[in-house]
Amino acid sequence: MSLKLSGVNLSPYVRKVRVVLAEKGLDYDHEPLMPFNLPEAYVAKHPLKKIPLLEDGEKVIPDSSAICAYLEAIAPTPALYPSDAYDRARALWYEELADEGISAGAGAFFRENLLAPLMFKRETDEALVAQARDETLPPLFDYLEGQLGDQDYLVGNAFSIADIAVASQLVNLRHGKGEVDAGRWPKLAAWLERVHARPSFKGLIEEEQAGIKAMGG
Repeated sequence: MSLKLSGVNLSPYVRKVRVVLAEKGLDYDHEPLMPFNLPEAYVAKHPLKKIPLLEDGEKVIPDSSAICAYLEAIAPTPALYPSDAYDRARALWYEELADEGISAGAGAFFRENLLAPLMFKRETDEALVAQARDETLPPLFDYLEGQLGDQDYLVGNAFSIADIAVASQLVNLRHGKGEVDAGRWPKLAAWLERVHARPSFKGLIEEEQAGIKAMGG
């Protein structure tokens, strides 16, 4: 097996794949490609011009969700997708919630509080941050708080792609000086600390924090 992952570290979608790779103990080469001015050869493989992209020899798999499903199929142990039909559907739903919902709010914090001053050389748009903090994220956090109940993990009380997808987006929230208020969402905050403490997440977060510091952040 010869795996190559393309995509820059700070992308939550690249991170999601890297966590899956780490959980499964798979070796891979990593090209930290930025999602701007992508080479023509890359665009030919991923016409949506996004990251990440996985190559397994001659096999090419674009999109983080497709990549994670592929990795589950070729390396089924440890299982990161529930075997029960309903639980599996729920896990895929949480992945969608993360990638298409939480990403908007967490991304606003990340883009405005970190990337704007550090890379784009402009001031933070405080209105966008306030909108994410006060409007976008609270109903999603309310939902997750209610869904967790007394479980340690989001689906079937077992660590899965659901936890990976949601927690990956929330790394970017933290990079952008945001947080899950433990007073308002105690179960969600405790869950996030538990998931981010896993070696698969912890090592990547520390690697990214070092990179941000090196850039002057």
